[in-house]
Amino acid sequence: MKFNYKSIIVIALLSAAGLSSCDTEFLDVTPPTEIPSEEVWKDGALAEGFVTGIYSGLQQGGFSEQMLASLTDEAVFTHTGRNINTVNEGSLSPSNLGWVDATYGWGSMYTYIRASNLAIANLATATFADESLKARLKGEAYFMRAYYYQQLVRYYGAVPIIKKVYALNEDYSVPRNNFDECVQFIVSDCDSAALLLEGKTLVKGRATKLAALSLKARVLLYAASDLHDIPTAKAKSTVLAAYPNPEFLGYVSGDRKARWTAAQAAAKAVLDGGNGGYKLNLTAPVTPAEGRTNYISIAMAGASADKTLDPSAASEIIFGRYFTASLGEGARQTGLNNGPNGYHNWAGNTPIGTLVDDYELMDGTSFSWTNPAHKAAPYKNRDPRFYATVMFDGADWKPRPSDAKDPANQIQTGAYDLLDDKGALINRKGLDTRSSSIEDWNGSRTGYYMRKFIDPNPALYDNTDRQNIPWPFIRVTENVFNYIEASIELGQDAEALAWLNKIRFRAGMPALKVSGAALKEAYRHERRIEMAYEEQRYHDARRWMIAKETLGRPLQYINVLGKFKAGKSMKEPYHYDTTVYDYTYTPVEEKSHENRTWVDKMYFRPFSRDEINRNSKLVQNPGYDK
Repeated sequence: MKFNYKSIIVIALLSAAGLSSCDTEFLDVTPPTEIPSEEVWKDGALAEGFVTGIYSGLQQGGFSEQMLASLTDEAVFTHTGRNINTVNEGSLSPSNLGWVDATYGWGSMYTYIRASNLAIANLATATFADESLKARLKGEAYFMRAYYYQQLVRYYGAVPIIKKVYALNEDYSVPRNNFDECVQFIVSDCDSAALLLEGKTLVKGRATKLAALSLKARVLLYAASDLHDIPTAKAKSTVLAAYPNPEFLGYVSGDRKARWTAAQAAAKAVLDGGNGGYKLNLTAPVTPAEGRTNYISIAMAGASADKTLDPSAASEIIFGRYFTASLGEGARQTGLNNGPNGYHNWAGNTPIGTLVDDYELMDGTSFSWTNPAHKAAPYKNRDPRFYATVMFDGADWKPRPSDAKDPANQIQTGAYDLLDDKGALINRKGLDTRSSSIEDWNGSRTGYYMRKFIDPNPALYDNTDRQNIPWPFIRVTENVFNYIEASIELGQDAEALAWLNKIRFRAGMPALKVSGAALKEAYRHERRIEMAYEEQRYHDARRWMIAKETLGRPLQYINVLGKFKAGKSMKEPYHYDTTVYDYTYTPVEEKSHENRTWVDKMYFRPFSRDEINRNSKLVQNPGYDK
């Protein structure tokens, strides 16, 4: 059987071109129009090209136009009519899968699983001479197969495990394996990958031993969580309790402590065998300014030209999606899709008030709108990570475009008293509102903008300039959190607290002194803040089974009003000034744009109606039969 060369090699290489430092010299060789598929496995360069193509299922990482954050209590997607509401308003169904299926869908994952199966099978008999390359590529294929199955399992629960490559006209009807079998299969692939990748040269963007061990730790942690312990899940959800096939959702019996022990050991193996992460050896908090810089440096992963940031923070990423500007790709859209409309950007995935409110004050106390001092100055003296994650009214940002009058270069999401040219009092909406004089159709609905993952270099104009910020699929701190969570569940509070405070110290936050249930809540809060916008919250809220209280909460926006103090006034151009203005901040709940509703069937994604029709052995997930 022959395959078109473009489909095997050219597309494979171009789609994965962001895997920087890959050997691509063989691209200079002019290929024939077609080559027999068996020839791929006789040439190391061609075999590497095929395996490189498997990475293309990662797409742009989390840098899609509609981010997973907007399915959570982190953000809302600003633009209507984009199918995201099928999830957030509870209308997800087998015939109405919406945006999420196209982005993290069943068919796409199995396409790349099939490619992984092809690579694993053919590398076993490959005839090119470089045995080290052969082992590395096989290890990468095992890792990628594990990664894509992990994606399926954390959305759908148990799925059919396919290890063979189907030929034409075979019977494709396959039943679901049970949940335990899926977890064991993924863990086995991770172990195989780690063994094959031991000692191999590290290449940014490609799988490594540490990435394989990290994925194993994540899968085992998820498997130990409430959602997948069937007695616990049934007690928390009548929808799940009524499902006749609980073995597809989790463990119907067994030793849950043993599952937490396995998760803890897997996470500790990463911490013991890794590079120590970024500034995780501190014994006291850094200054607030340093904490903010540390967090921005982690988000930029050394990719920014901003000289104030620390490029060594790149060590935080264990497995990431990298972008290569010279190959005409990149994460330019991050700033364009999410930045303020007063800079000609699109305000896509804007933070909501419930995320903003969850950032502590610098002394470690909680923020509260019922506290008069907090309400009068809600953005003062907060966790340094807040200033690295969220743009708010009055925040400093980059130079404005030439058609904007704002020499102060500050975010304007409020309405402010001003004097016009004739000295008459007017009230003007800010340049970054939905009534902006720059662009009035795509401003934030929430009063906030995303700051994280947008390059702070003032020389870069987000609307047009390329920003090659890598996406962190797995980073060291996730493994620290995984170790902390398992330690808490095993009653090892002192160990968990010591590691939790290391993360806080790096951010400039004081040590916690809690235990028991308070420690568990503090851990969940810290994970929410540290991992904001990193595709963790959606899965965490589901596996902890707190989605109704978090993902299903109404959206909270902020209204900002600036009124002149007695005897004070200001003409254009406006700038934030507490000596001139009394600012009032009013949080409001808003349901007209998106009326969020949590329905327990959404703990798992439905199989599409087409897939059920194609595979008569595929049993649907709970709550989707009607």
